[in-house]
Amino acid sequence: MPNAFDLKSTKRKLLLPLQRLASGWWRRQSPARQDRFATLGPLVSVLLFLTAIVLAFWYLRNEEIERESEAVKRDTEIAQQQIRVRLIENQEQLMRIAREIVTRAVDTHDFSAQAKGFARERPEVTHVTWINARRETRASVSGAGFQDDSLMRSDGNDPSMPVANQSNPPELAFQSAKERRQPVYSQVFSDYNGTAVFQVQVPLIDRSGFSGVLIAEYSVEALLRYYVPSEVAARHSMAVFDSSDQLVASSVTQMPGKRNKRPSILHEAPLAPAMNGLVLRGEGYRTSIGLISNTLFWMVVALSTLTVWMLFGTWRHMRRRLQIQTALTSETNFRRAMENSMLTGMRALDMESRISYVNPAFCAMTGYSEAELIGRKPPFPFWPPDRLEENARLLQQEIHGRSPAGGVEVKIMRKDGSTFDGRMYVSPLVDTKGKQTGWMTSMTNITEAKRVRDQLSASHERFTTVLEGLDAAVSVLSVQQGELLFANRSYRLWFGADPAGHALLSGSQLGRSSGPDVDEEVDDYSGLPAQHLSDAGTAPREVFVESLEMWFDVRTRYLQWTDGRLAQMLIATDITTRRRAEEQAALQAEKAQMTSRLMTMGEMASSVAHELNQPLTAITNYCNGMVSRVRNDAIQKDDLLAALEKTAKQAQRAGQIIHRIRNFVKRSEPKREAAQAHDIVEDAVELAGIELRRRNVAIHTYVAQRLPQLMVDPILIEQVLMNLLKNAAEAIDNAGLPASRRHIELRVIPKHTPELGGHIDFSVTDMGPGMPEEVISRMYEAFFSTKSDGLGIGLGLCRSIVESHKGRIRAENLYNGAAIVGCRFAFSIPVDISRLDPTTPTPVAGPGGPTAASVVTNQISTP
Repeated sequence: MPNAFDLKSTKRKLLLPLQRLASGWWRRQSPARQDRFATLGPLVSVLLFLTAIVLAFWYLRNEEIERESEAVKRDTEIAQQQIRVRLIENQEQLMRIAREIVTRAVDTHDFSAQAKGFARERPEVTHVTWINARRETRASVSGAGFQDDSLMRSDGNDPSMPVANQSNPPELAFQSAKERRQPVYSQVFSDYNGTAVFQVQVPLIDRSGFSGVLIAEYSVEALLRYYVPSEVAARHSMAVFDSSDQLVASSVTQMPGKRNKRPSILHEAPLAPAMNGLVLRGEGYRTSIGLISNTLFWMVVALSTLTVWMLFGTWRHMRRRLQIQTALTSETNFRRAMENSMLTGMRALDMESRISYVNPAFCAMTGYSEAELIGRKPPFPFWPPDRLEENARLLQQEIHGRSPAGGVEVKIMRKDGSTFDGRMYVSPLVDTKGKQTGWMTSMTNITEAKRVRDQLSASHERFTTVLEGLDAAVSVLSVQQGELLFANRSYRLWFGADPAGHALLSGSQLGRSSGPDVDEEVDDYSGLPAQHLSDAGTAPREVFVESLEMWFDVRTRYLQWTDGRLAQMLIATDITTRRRAEEQAALQAEKAQMTSRLMTMGEMASSVAHELNQPLTAITNYCNGMVSRVRNDAIQKDDLLAALEKTAKQAQRAGQIIHRIRNFVKRSEPKREAAQAHDIVEDAVELAGIELRRRNVAIHTYVAQRLPQLMVDPILIEQVLMNLLKNAAEAIDNAGLPASRRHIELRVIPKHTPELGGHIDFSVTDMGPGMPEEVISRMYEAFFSTKSDGLGIGLGLCRSIVESHKGRIRAENLYNGAAIVGCRFAFSIPVDISRLDPTTPTPVAGPGGPTAASVVTNQISTP
């Protein structure tokens, strides 16, 4: 058997190669890496120790939680078993009573006796009830064991009673027991006393089928109180929840107004033998403290953190020493690289004005090498010969510190003799001790920048000349300060140099805020970020300046001014002449509308005279007849009253005709108002009916119900309808068409199209000869007419009226194959079709008589 010495030697031989390998790897590392590994070793060990402590606490805590979870599960299953055994026993007893009821072994009196004994021994039962198939109570015994006539009333006020055509839990359980033919547990509900209960309903099945149910109602709170073992309730809280996770009952009474802490350990099990949504939930809490509350844990964490912090501080100190050593070398290299890559020429002078340093950019600018410039005194070789005195003066200014902050412009001569413009900036050169050792000069080539600046100046001159020559007023106003930054000749001519003219035209008050707390990134005028304002313009607007009696078309836009300020540019064009022309055109259009209505009445004069002649003739006949019979004393009082009433009706009829014509031709200002399409159509058809009856043309009118209101001038729309109806009647009459084609259809319906949106469509369709295509293309032209005596303003005026209401008018021929069988004129008026008027009347019918029109919906009636 080997001794201990042999084991040690063997172990040494096995570890020797590993030691050599580790020592060789360690020697190959740099000193900095050795320091790093020497610091990281203790740091890693401390972290591993802290991790082991945390894992140990976590393991012990999980063990405790697992034991508590097992205890909660065990107690919950014990409580569930006790309650379920009791419910199953009660169910079997109820099924026995149900069998006796079905076999007619007991009547209501015997049932009450058995139910009393059943309820007396079971405190969890609130009542036992026998109801028939019609949901009528046969007998009911309360939980106290006596007959209670107030239980299970069929008046619908007892929530424990199943009621037909309702969805309360007793009714659902009743239907389920009836369909399944087996005991059913209802969902939990509140009884008449507000107690949380559920029912078990045992169906009664006899030879004729379903004859009712036997109901036993359980109190959930009593089940927990009597059948959860006391030792279980002492260890853990038992609670019952419904299907919506609402608390029904609990073995622990909650404090009023306080919300219990949510248990950390839960176990759930169904309460009833048949699933009815009730869940028995056991609740437990952890007894051990967590990691956050453990003092020992925090002591270990604090000591570990202190050790880690000290190790980390040592490592940072060593690292900082190495970084400083490296930075000294990299700083020198960086400065040299930066100086070599700069495009600005750098030159250093010592206190004797001797050049002590130049960078490559300076050498590239002047064409001299570093060796040719270092150590040189004034005059320097890059000074032009003709500017030696000027450059010497500038150098003295630099030395005495009087060089301007913005630099000075100088002429520099290259080695090849060419010159360029440069700008030089001078600053004192101070060492680390604060002592001045010379001056540092930076120089940039501004030849190209100077050329661009001159070009910009010339361009600005040309731009200003163009703006001064414009007839429109152009102005630029600072938004924040309200300062007029630019105004051309036209603006100064009209408004002078006052920024109030700009504000008047733009319709705003600029420069309202100028306090110290104003945010520079926000436009005080509009409250929006300045960048977004400068990217967007505004819609043109027309402004009337009362002091000048002039109209202007104003366009504004925000922009960034040359100094970075937010400004508003305004261009105002004089449109006074155009506005006066438009006003004159509007007056002419109004006169044309009046003329058109008068012409229409003039053309209908004979028809109106004939229409008025009928009631006037009837009035004359009635009066003559009454006079004759009164003279002969052959008229009774009732006959006289009847004749007078007929005379009054004819006079009223003549008055209505005159009233409608007077309203139609009365001169009035165009006025938009809320109007119903039905009323406009009714007035137009009443007037047009006179002409239509004279020409023996029928009209069929259809107005859709529940149309929205129109915001129009009713007289103008009526004038359009009158023109279209009169033109259709003239076309039919002049063509000499037979009676089957002598009718017109007027339809008013709501429509919605993607192009026009919601609108009401008026269409006039005739069965006349139609129109040639060349007439359709020119019929809206002024003074164009197909009639020998026409003025050519009717359809053009109709189009102007419709378009003034933002509508459209159109015309088309109707074809049957290649033959024209009619013509349709239609115009649309925009409305909001969602705003329907429920008081809109039904479709109107045309005037009566031999050519009376009737209301149609799907087909056109014939006269």
